[in-house]
Amino acid sequence: MGKDFFPHRKDNFVTLVIGHRGAPRVAPENTVAAFRAAADLGADGVELDVRRTADGRLAVVHDAHLPDGRAVAEVRGDDLPPGTAELGAALDACAGMALVNVEIKNWPDDVDFDPTLGHVDAVVAELLARPAAERARFVVSCFHLPSVDRVRELAPDLVTGWLVVGPANGAPPGAPDPVATLVAEVVDHGHQAVHPHHAFVTPELVKSAHAEEVAVNCWTCDDPDRIRWLADVGVDAIVTNVPDVALAALGRRG
Repeated sequence: MGKDFFPHRKDNFVTLVIGHRGAPRVAPENTVAAFRAAADLGADGVELDVRRTADGRLAVVHDAHLPDGRAVAEVRGDDLPPGTAELGAALDACAGMALVNVEIKNWPDDVDFDPTLGHVDAVVAELLARPAAERARFVVSCFHLPSVDRVRELAPDLVTGWLVVGPANGAPPGAPDPVATLVAEVVDHGHQAVHPHHAFVTPELVKSAHAEEVAVNCWTCDDPDRIRWLADVGVDAIVTNVPDVALAALGRRG
């Protein structure tokens, strides 16, 4: 994937099905096994999460704390639970997929928040070390707008997406048109995608984003009827815990 990859610009438009942390109903989430399972189910790609460890390694985990209560940022990589993938191994497991959404975890309320954005720099360095053809399939996202802005600054050729809950999350209180304000913010910051929760997707949001050549990749939907509706209104990608169910809902499998 790259700057020219936007399904809504193509004649053969298809909404992509993205496995949320792999295929978590088949294998433990955010593991090599989960990413391979998503590929086996036919998913177009996967979404994964990256946090930093105490020794600066890039661990593919979602929560800031491990199940035993330890903060990921306070644990050395070798002391993480068995099966925890590092970013490089996770990317290797996603070879051949059309899209890999790398979500950088760096939120001010989390124990591991890095205001220097050094964690962001480390993730970008890992991605830039991959072959160009592979980098073209990456989408880098984050809820923290300065973090995803940093990705854009360091690697203009990487596709970036701003993660939001919905238009109100990306627009100041009282904005006269939250959808237009959100899309304008994405465009002003040079990002190529917006990633809202599926419950906040509307036809107006998709139309407004596409008018500015901004992709809409939504998260995380498992309901077949809702998945079909999202595809009908033109979202570019749907993140789901059940890629096989999503593919069947869209008539692409089973």
